[in-house]
Amino acid sequence: MLGKIGQRLLHRLAFSLPGGFRVRPWLHKRRGVRIGKNVWISRLVYIDELHPEAVTIGDNSSIGLRTSIFTHFYWGPRQSTEHAGPVYIEDDVYIGPHCVILPKVRIGRGSVIKAGSVVTRDVPEYTFWGAPQAEPLARVTVPLTPNSTYQKFISGLRPVRKKPAQQKPQNNHSPGEKTPDKQE
Repeated sequence: MLGKIGQRLLHRLAFSLPGGFRVRPWLHKRRGVRIGKNVWISRLVYIDELHPEAVTIGDNSSIGLRTSIFTHFYWGPRQSTEHAGPVYIEDDVYIGPHCVILPKVRIGRGSVIKAGSVVTRDVPEYTFWGAPQAEPLARVTVPLTPNSTYQKFISGLRPVRKKPAQQKPQNNHSPGEKTPDKQE
């Protein structure tokens, strides 16, 4: 394997150089990442700096812009591989931009990870994975600008009243049974 300086240099080059199908995967392979065939790695992708060998990316997979893949959570110098939590990205996986993949995660074959997702547990095969749509959290009465403090912004937040979910009318009738709306 490369020395610490060589690893960091390859990591920096892979982070920013063009060449998502050839150059970046090749550089990450030199770092120790196990990468299959026909893999796309976008620019600004962070693959764990201390334990790149704990990351496996399967064939025909795509890693989106600014995605981060972590295999460890400890401070200080590199520790042994037993302190790394492997990340397995199986074949035919699409990871959208700005995702965070945490240690000890397996993303199943054919899965699609929604942009901006944080993956903290295994994703089953052929699953579209991600958080629900964003929604209003509060009404802003004091904009967060250089003209106001953070404290004033926080104090000015007002709750958003959620509308009750509209319920569909229940149909408690058997199929074929005559109902008021099914008269002959």
